[in-house]
Amino acid sequence: MQFYEDMVVGEVQRFGAYPVTREDVIAFATKYDPQPFHLDDAAAAQTHFGRISASGWHTCAMTMAMLVENHKNTGHQGLGSPGVDDLRWLRPVYPGDTLSVETELLEKRRSKTKPDRGLFRAATRAFNQDGVMVLSMTSRAMVRTRDPQGTD
Repeated sequence: MQFYEDMVVGEVQRFGAYPVTREDVIAFATKYDPQPFHLDDAAAAQTHFGRISASGWHTCAMTMAMLVENHKNTGHQGLGSPGVDDLRWLRPVYPGDTLSVETELLEKRRSKTKPDRGLFRAATRAFNQDGVMVLSMTSRAMVRTRDPQGTD
C-alpha cells in the first residue's frame, strides 16, 4: 500500500505499455472528437499529421488508464484530484505507437483541515516507443494518510 507518508518528493516512476490501435483511435474519435484527421486517411493526409492520429483527449485517456493500473499495482491510496494545472500535447500519437508513462512527485503537504489525507502535485509525461514525449501535464491530487495524527 502506498500512503502519503510513503511518497518521496523528487521520486520518478516509469511504467506502462499501452498499444495504440487504429480501431481504438477511430472509435474514440467517432464518439468524442470527430475531427476528420482522427477519422479519415485522406483528410488526415492533408494536415500536418500526415495520417490518422489519436485525439489529444484520447492520449489523456490512455495515459490515465496507465496511471490507474499503476495505482492498482502499487496500492496507491488515491482520493481523487481537483484538476490539472497544465496540459500539453507535444507530438501526435499514431496507430501502432506504444505509450508509456513517467511521473515525478513535485511537492506534497498534509491537509490542514482533513488530517486523513495529504495533497500532492505531480508531473506526468507520456512517451511513445521511441522515447519521444507526446504529452505532459502537471496535476494535483489527494492521497490517504496512514497516520492522520502524524506530522511531516
